[in-house]
Amino acid sequence: MSSSSSSSSSCCMLLIGLLCVVLIGGSLSHAQLSPTFYDSTCPNASNIVRGIIAEALKTDARIGGSLIRLHFHDCFVNGCDGSLLLNNSATIQSEKEAPPNNNSARGFGVVDNIKTALETACPATVSCADILAIAAEESVSLAGGPSWNVSLGRRDSTTANRTAAGLFLPGPTEALSVLKAKFLAVGLNSTDLVALSGAHTFGRAQCSTFINRLYNFSGSGNPDPTLNTTYLSTLQGICPQNGNTTVVTNLDLTTPDVFDNKYFSNLQSLEGLLQSDQELFSTTGDETVAIVNNFTANQTAFFASFVVSMIKMGNISPLTGTAGEIRLNCGKVNNSTGSDGLLYSSM
Repeated sequence: MSSSSSSSSSCCMLLIGLLCVVLIGGSLSHAQLSPTFYDSTCPNASNIVRGIIAEALKTDARIGGSLIRLHFHDCFVNGCDGSLLLNNSATIQSEKEAPPNNNSARGFGVVDNIKTALETACPATVSCADILAIAAEESVSLAGGPSWNVSLGRRDSTTANRTAAGLFLPGPTEALSVLKAKFLAVGLNSTDLVALSGAHTFGRAQCSTFINRLYNFSGSGNPDPTLNTTYLSTLQGICPQNGNTTVVTNLDLTTPDVFDNKYFSNLQSLEGLLQSDQELFSTTGDETVAIVNNFTANQTAFFASFVVSMIKMGNISPLTGTAGEIRLNCGKVNNSTGSDGLLYSSM
């Protein structure tokens, strides 16, 4: 792929500047979170989360990938504050309806099931933001990936930011320069970008996220030249022109439901599904190429970097102390009347 143009660089700098304005409470000097935060108040929180995800996996093999994506999409918009989970209300425009999430983000029912179980076990204790962080770790672990001690103590926002979600969430058709800018704006570097992209080792993606590569890439009238021709034919069979763009296929064609390093060897074979995946390896001369090669050769190195990057991402501008609240229902701010007519009291 070609290197960034001066206009792309200007766009990237604008993104960084805008994000600094849009972030609320937005110091990127991370508040102190702790893996032991619930040890005395809800010691079984992680086990409860794991049990519900394990049950969901019996009927939905892609739920792990969906849940980790919720944590990712939450943290990139005003920090890891559970804002993604809020539904539309008289005062809130839900981030669920921002273009990167609309008819795409999923797993909210499982999050609600987790919240219900935690409210039964430990009422008004575990935040929805922390549920997303725990669910991400448990999803990875259940798929054969690494485990880590999740830093906890986040509180939930009372606002959402649909505009920021539309602007600052990394997109599947974006160039590497833009992806790097969006990660840098929240304190994440190129190693974090490659490591966190490795979460695409499990889960699914809709045709709409990669059909741009199959027939008329960048207006060329031809497919993306960095797409393996055999894989291209397979994908064209799944996603015909003018077909149903909500059809899904595996993000990792090799081991689609296992958390491993095959995602990176796929990139070396030009079998990354999304443009944003393949850019990591096919952008000639970029530092990301060596990182991909390292993670392909050494799964232990990938797992170690992934854990570090997940903890860093989970530390993006959390609400702590008395900021925000502990929502009783992840889709509604406390002391608000929901569509069910019930009043949700505050902590």
